[in-house]
Amino acid sequence: MLIVDGYNIIGAWPKLRDLKDKELMDEARDQLISMLADYQSYSGTKVIVVFDAYMVPGLGRIQNEYLIDIYFTKEKETADEKIEKLVHEYFEKNRQIYVATSDYTSQRVIFGQGALRKSARELLLDIESTGKEIKETVDKTKEDRFSTRISLNDDIAKIFEKWRRE
Repeated sequence: MLIVDGYNIIGAWPKLRDLKDKELMDEARDQLISMLADYQSYSGTKVIVVFDAYMVPGLGRIQNEYLIDIYFTKEKETADEKIEKLVHEYFEKNRQIYVATSDYTSQRVIFGQGALRKSARELLLDIESTGKEIKETVDKTKEDRFSTRISLNDDIAKIFEKWRRE
C-alpha cells in the first residue's frame, strides 16, 4: 500500500509544481491522480492520496477515481494527521505501508508507527520507470499483434483487395 501526501508531491515534482505556480492546481491534482492510477494499475500497489482540504471545497470529502481513494481532510485537520490515522488503521491490518512525502516532521511520526518512507523523488522515479514499462509492453503488444498476420503473396492480396472493394 502507498499513501501519498498529495500537495507535498505536487510541490516537489517540477512538472506539477509549474502547474501549481501558474495557478492550475486542479490540473496538477488531476495529473498526479492520473499518474498514480497508472502506477497502481501496473504495479498492483493500492494507492491512497491525501490532500489538505483548505485548498479545495468539500471538507472531509472522500472520492474514488481510477480505483484510488482520495481524501480531502476535514476542517482543521492536516494531511499529515490524516496520513497518521490511515497508517495506524492499515498497519493494524498487517499491511506493508509506504508513505510518499518529503515532510520531515511527518516522516518521523509516521515511520515511528511502522510505515516505510518513499521520498517524492523516489516516487517520481518509480512512476517514470512504470511509465516506460507500460509503453514497452504496449509497443510489444502492437508488434506481436501485427506479426501474427498470415502473409499473402501479391496475387492473392490483390484478389482479396478487389473483393473488399466490391
